[in-house]
Amino acid sequence: MARTKPVHPIVGRVKRQRLTYLSIEALNDLFEAAAEADGAGRPGVFLEAGCALGGSAIVLARAKERERPLLVHDVFGMIPPPTEADGEDVQARYETIASGRSPGLGEDTYYGYEPDLISKVRQNFERFGLSPDDNAVSLVQGLFQDTIVGDEPVALAHIDGDWYESVRTCLERIGSRLVPGGVMVIDDYFMWSGCRRAVDEVLARHPDEYRTVERARLQI
Repeated sequence: MARTKPVHPIVGRVKRQRLTYLSIEALNDLFEAAAEADGAGRPGVFLEAGCALGGSAIVLARAKERERPLLVHDVFGMIPPPTEADGEDVQARYETIASGRSPGLGEDTYYGYEPDLISKVRQNFERFGLSPDDNAVSLVQGLFQDTIVGDEPVALAHIDGDWYESVRTCLERIGSRLVPGGVMVIDDYFMWSGCRRAVDEVLARHPDEYRTVERARLQI
């Protein structure tokens, strides 16, 4: 009989409090990727692009060494519209969101409709005893093309940008900064056509630079 993988306590808490759309398996993988980077002494920041209510970022913050910087990039509001590079699936999903008809998790309000999402995310960190100020967590508000502009090395990136343009920006701005052994976890590769197209294009342009691993999410 296959052995069931244990669920890290922080993962169970985040799921019970409805702070993420990610599965338990995907959150476990994130936790372990962060812990592995620390255990290997891999240098560089952790970076998340797209945090919703902060659930996956909270998992990363708990898993990492306290002093390692975690940069959490998000518009902290309504998701930007897709482009023509995205497929019909994405266009239909965005129309539901923009029309105000998207349900949230459980009976909660959809996170994109929150009037002050960045404050809510900060409060969620505080509820878990993970004050951003005390745990080297920076909440960076704005479009990815405006905010993901640094040149610091990256040990681990969680890319949850959904649409083509957002994901492509992340891959182009982060991929060249990965340290040896560094990993980019692509949340929506198996979910949204635009994300998949962006990843496939980058992999095709750089066939010898990346190795793909399929876990709960695609890792490159």
